[in-house]
Parts: sequence; structure tokens; C-alpha cells
Amino acid sequence: MTALYGLVLAGGKSSRMGRDKGSLNYHGVSQREYGYRLLSKFCEAVFVSCRHSQAEQIEPHLNVLFDRVENLGPAGGILTAFEHKPDVAWLVVACDLPFVDEPLIAHLVSQRDPEKVATAYQNPDDHLPEPLIAIWEPKSYSGLLEMVSKGQNCPRKFLLNHPCKLVLPESKESLANINTPDEYEQALVRLSKTA
Repeated sequence: MTALYGLVLAGGKSSRMGRDKGSLNYHGVSQREYGYRLLSKFCEAVFVSCRHSQAEQIEPHLNVLFDRVENLGPAGGILTAFEHKPDVAWLVVACDLPFVDEPLIAHLVSQRDPEKVATAYQNPDDHLPEPLIAIWEPKSYSGLLEMVSKGQNCPRKFLLNHPCKLVLPESKESLANINTPDEYEQALVRLSKTA
């Protein structure tokens, strides 16, 4: 089984939130830092994926991978990671998933199937793969590159059209992504009840 590296996706423009989602504080540190620390428990190395324009906001002690091509969304971040290190699997977690915790990551890692292009959580509601909390194997790199070269940049569609292993989470809330100020306030309340 190839080595596992971590990637915190923090390069979104956060237009609905109105401020950088990677800088939001749910757990006493920025969400970038939280994801970085979390993935460091499972990965040989961890990087934060972001845009060049975010450089001054990123904590200086975090390893950063700047998008090689911007405006590709999460696919651009994943491809940049593979360009940096194509021979490892990338455990990807988006910074707008504040309910992701150590047991959730541990379960995903324990279910990893390196024979597939990826191992991903499956949304219990629509049964679709969640590409932004997933382990992307090296064999997915060429297919992702081909998809983007054709003008398509949806990682979920890629997983729907390639053999990936899907894992059900214990709780669907753990996959909730937070995109607006109202959702942020509600998430803080929910997290305070579980702390």
C-alpha cells in the first residue's frame, strides 16, 4: 500500500460565507490548522491547498501547496497535490466540514481500498460519493487530469464514473458542509453541545 499524504482543501473563494472558510474557528484554531493537525495523525506529510492570493493569511508553520491552475475548484487542489507527489495516495478533507473528527478519519483510513481509484464517504441521503473527504489513490491522477483537460472539473462525477469504494458514516451530520454565516452559527451551537 502506497504512503498516505494529507491535503486540507482551503482554496475556495467562500463567496457565500463572506470570509475565508479556512480561517473560521470551530475548534479553538482556524479550520485550516484543525484539518492539518487532524490529518497529521494519519499521514506522513500534510499540506494546505490554497490560492496564491491567500498566502499572507496562511499560518507560517503549515506546509502549503498553491494551486498550479486556479479556478478549477477542488479538482485543481487535488491535481496540484498529485503534481507535487504523484506516487502517494492523498487523504483529502475540505475546510468547510467542521464535524470531521479523528474517529471519522480513522474509519475511512481503515476502509481504504488501494485497488480502487478512491475510498470515499457516501452521503446517506443521496448515496453519492463525497469526494472532499476521501482517499485518492495514485491511479486516479491520470483520469483526473484527462477529465480536467476536457473542461470538466467535478470530482464527484469522476468518482461516479470510476471504481471507488464507498463507506457509510456513522452520522450524516459528520459530512455536513458549512457555507453561510447562518450555517456557521448553527454549527457552533451544535459543536458546543458535543464538546
